[in-house]
Formats: sequence, C-alpha cells, structure tokens
Amino acid sequence: MKDIELTKTGGIILDAAMTVHRELGPGLLESAYTISLARELQLRNLSIRLQVPVELNYKGVALGKAYVMDIVVENEVVIEVKAAEIINPAYIAQLITYLKLSNHKIGYLINFNTPLLKDGFRRVINRH
Repeated sequence: MKDIELTKTGGIILDAAMTVHRELGPGLLESAYTISLARELQLRNLSIRLQVPVELNYKGVALGKAYVMDIVVENEVVIEVKAAEIINPAYIAQLITYLKLSNHKIGYLINFNTPLLKDGFRRVINRH
C-alpha cells in the first residue's frame, strides 16, 4: 500500500474510532471497543482481521506465536486498542514490537478511556 493510501486508511480509522468513542464513551473494557471498532471499520468497507497472531523467529527458527495483534486493517495497518487511565510507554513499545515482528509499516494505538479521543490516539511508524 502506498503512503497516500496508508494516510487515507488512517483517516478512516480515526473517524471510525471517534464514532465508536462517541457511541460508547469512555469507561468500558478493551474488548468492547475492539469488537465495536472492528464492526465500524467493516461498515466503512475496510477488510479487518481480529486477534492476529504474531510469530517470533529467532536465528532462523520459528518459535511460534509470541503475541496477538488486536486488529489488522487491509493487511497493512495494525491497531492496538486500550482502555487505560494513561498511555503507558510500554503500550507504544508493544505496538512497535508488533510492527517489527509482523513487518507492517504503520500502527495506531487507540486509548478509548479518555474524555477526548484525540488525546488517546497515537500513530506509530515502523522505520525498520
């Protein structure tokens, strides 16, 4: 996917996340936001996969599933959903790990437990 298409997809993801936040508000568990966001993205004609395993290879040996990504959009964009008081730097590290191990270029950390969703929305680029 070209950068312009990734930017367009990112805009759709942000709009869908704002719709979910407006509908549900803060204060629910991550699972409610994950499945609601997945549905909202499908309504916008984006292909999504939920709970996508991330394999770990070490020195050429497949060690199996190490992590699980919340949502992958259009087989290109990783979304990590949170419902936390604050965005912990470990959440960003988690998303970077997913991007590196899955060879995806862009990811979004979306924390729905904020009064304004824009305060919980982070874009992360895999530069490797």
